This record gives sequence, C-alpha cells and structure tokens, in this order.
Amino acid sequence: MNSAWLWLYGLLSLIAVVILIVWTVRVFRDDASSPVGPSRSDARRILDERYARGELTTEQYREQVTELGDTP
Repeated sequence: MNSAWLWLYGLLSLIAVVILIVWTVRVFRDDASSPVGPSRSDARRILDERYARGELTTEQYREQVTELGDTP
C-alpha cells in the first residue's frame, strides 16, 4: 500500500474526529441561540422584554435583575 494513502486516511480520520467534537459541543451547549457567551435564563429574557416594552421602570428592572443574580 502506498504511504500517501495512509497519510490521506489519517488526515481524513482526524478531520472526522474534529467535526464530531465540534458537533457534540454545539448540540450539548447550554446556549444554542448565541455563538458566544453564557445563556440568559427565561426569567431574565422575560424581564428584558418587559423593560423594553416600558412595563418596568429602570429602578424596578435593576432591582429584579439583582434578585435574579445577574448584572444589568
């Protein structure tokens, strides 16, 4: 067997393993919607939406964010 075929087989195997690892990390990552950074909880997302709609004052928003343990 030609050694070039062995190199090609090894390279393709390595690429397949890297692709499998990347796919596994993406599937089981907490934050599937954002490529970078930690995910926000549903409570924080709802709180942000309510603040954006004007249902909360800035003081109320910051108070509730603090209670959630996040930073505004």
